[in-house]
Amino acid sequence: MVALAQSMQGDHPAQPVLVLSNRPGAGGLAKAAAMGIDTAVVDHTRFGNDRAAFEVELQAALDRSGADLICLAGFMRVLTAGFVSHWTGRMLNIHPSLLPKYRGLHTHARAIAAGDAEHGCTVHEVTPELDDGPILGQARLSIVPDDTPDSLAARVLPLEHQLYPAVLRRFAQGDRSPIFLP
Repeated sequence: MVALAQSMQGDHPAQPVLVLSNRPGAGGLAKAAAMGIDTAVVDHTRFGNDRAAFEVELQAALDRSGADLICLAGFMRVLTAGFVSHWTGRMLNIHPSLLPKYRGLHTHARAIAAGDAEHGCTVHEVTPELDDGPILGQARLSIVPDDTPDSLAARVLPLEHQLYPAVLRRFAQGDRSPIFLP
């Protein structure tokens, strides 16, 4: 989130209007506030299993902000098809794997366990299917013999900070052609 917000300066075609979290203590909220970006919290735990009610509040917060594009970054809740469909073509996500491999969780451990030679991250459009939307960019690196899930995650993170802002800039300009970083 911070890398995205910092990239949206000068002639950038997008501007951050809201950082929204489903967790009241999320560190990104204080960082966003320090950058002068409005923040909001819709605590998912208040809704139990009522995803629809949670998403109504999410949508209300987004409506109040005037957002016309959503960039998910560390938002670890599965969104329903109804919510996602409202934002079709206007919601991006970054995922720590080379999609279509390793949708969902524990991607670094899964890549190591599979004996993969490469790993990385993907920015994609969000669709109702989990981690399945059109790929807008990927960055990759080699898995080394002594990698652990934690060390691999730490090595992928700088790639995420490079890839997501690059994809966002192009996407906000209407360019959906994918970017592939080595």
